[in-house]
Amino acid sequence: MKQNPRYTDGVENLYIYQIAYKLMIDIHKITLEFPSIEQYGGIADQLRRSSKSITANIVEGFGKQHYFKGEFKRMLVYSIGSCDETILWIKTSKDLGYITSDTAQRYLKEYHILVKKLSSFTKNLKMD
Repeated sequence: MKQNPRYTDGVENLYIYQIAYKLMIDIHKITLEFPSIEQYGGIADQLRRSSKSITANIVEGFGKQHYFKGEFKRMLVYSIGSCDETILWIKTSKDLGYITSDTAQRYLKEYHILVKKLSSFTKNLKMD
C-alpha cells in the first residue's frame, strides 16, 4: 500500500522517518567513541551531521508540503544524498580503524536499505 504522508497524523508515523531517526541516534552514539581530534570538524562530526541531515530533511519536507507542492519530494532527494554522504563517512571510519568491519557492514547495509526505501517512497509520492 502506498503511503501518502498527507494522510498520516505526523512525520513520526512515516516508516522512512522512523528508520532514519533510529540510525541517527545509533550513529551519534558510536561517534562519541571516536578520537577527540575527530569530534569537532573531523569524521565524527561529519558523520553525525550527515546522519542528522537525513532525518531533518524528511521532517522539513514533510512540514513544507502543505505550502509548496513538490517540496517534500525535493527534501527526500536531499535525504538520499545525505545517505550517500553518510555511507562515505562510515567507510572512511572503518578504514581509519574507528569502527570495526562488522559495525561498518551493519550500518552500510542499513543505509543502503534506507536509500532504497527513500527512493521508492519518493517515486510513489502523490503530488495532488
